Amino acid sequence: MSIVASIHGGPDTPTWIPWDGTTLCLPGRAFAWIDVVDAEGAEIGALQHAFGLHELAVEDSMSDAQVAKVDLYADHIFIIAKAAELGPGEIQYADVDIFLTERRVITICRMETMFGHRLRESIHRIRLRDVKGPDFIVHEVLDLIVDNYFPVVQMIADEILLMENRLLCDSLGSTDIARIFKLRREAIHFRHAITRMMEVCNKLATLDVPCISHESRPYFRDVLDNLVRVEAMSTGLIDVIRTALEASSLLEQQRQSAITRQLAAWAGILGVPTAIAGIYGMNFVNMPETRTGWGYFAALGVMGAICALLYWRFRRLGWLRSTKSWD
Repeated sequence: MSIVASIHGGPDTPTWIPWDGTTLCLPGRAFAWIDVVDAEGAEIGALQHAFGLHELAVEDSMSDAQVAKVDLYADHIFIIAKAAELGPGEIQYADVDIFLTERRVITICRMETMFGHRLRESIHRIRLRDVKGPDFIVHEVLDLIVDNYFPVVQMIADEILLMENRLLCDSLGSTDIARIFKLRREAIHFRHAITRMMEVCNKLATLDVPCISHESRPYFRDVLDNLVRVEAMSTGLIDVIRTALEASSLLEQQRQSAITRQLAAWAGILGVPTAIAGIYGMNFVNMPETRTGWGYFAALGVMGAICALLYWRFRRLGWLRSTKSWD
């Protein structure tokens, strides 16, 4: 069912029923919640015709990418909220458009998502609450969106923790570095979405907005408090990612410095026999100890003694230490 409706505050238990395209009969102080999943935009046009929605708001609801915001019109307000959920290796975003009037709330998702299913299932939780007006439904929608932000932050935090553990054991490869940069971009994009959502909830909680009652404002402040927590967590994640990149660069420089010292030490050790062998390899007649029986062994002994002395000295300086011991 792409368009369903439920009646709240009436004598019957709220439940989803298909919308037949006409205005709903609302007894007493009851109000309606209409939920729409429309990828093409045709059904949104039907809602505009039936309920007189503003054309600018309808145009925004048909756009694929919008920032979170609140627009005020004569008899209704229009809210765009950003839902985020975990996808295969990345964060997936979906716009949730909300039209709110005195006795009606319309929620629109442009595509089928897991969040859309959870949104419709939230009607079971609303049944257990004393929902006094459609603005409380808006709070329920925003609260559900913000609750889904926490698993997203936790996913990024867990992946960064794994990267840090690998970083301390071994150097990161190009794939790992690319993944860290991708996580950083996603965290920054996620924080931007949270910032705009905070502006939306702040307006609903503090300003004199039509269709938002004084009784519902504390509920929007509660959502705003949760957003402040998520924003602080996302900011901390960006700092942790930046620190991980800096630590990776420093550790890699340390490993390269250790390898350079090892190569220099071995080059110095091997340079001694090379130099002595090169000198005695010259084709001169009068060379010291070349015509004695012990000259060959004396040259080898001098080579070995100097090499051993250099090895001991470089070992004391730590230049021949294994690169693993530098981690």
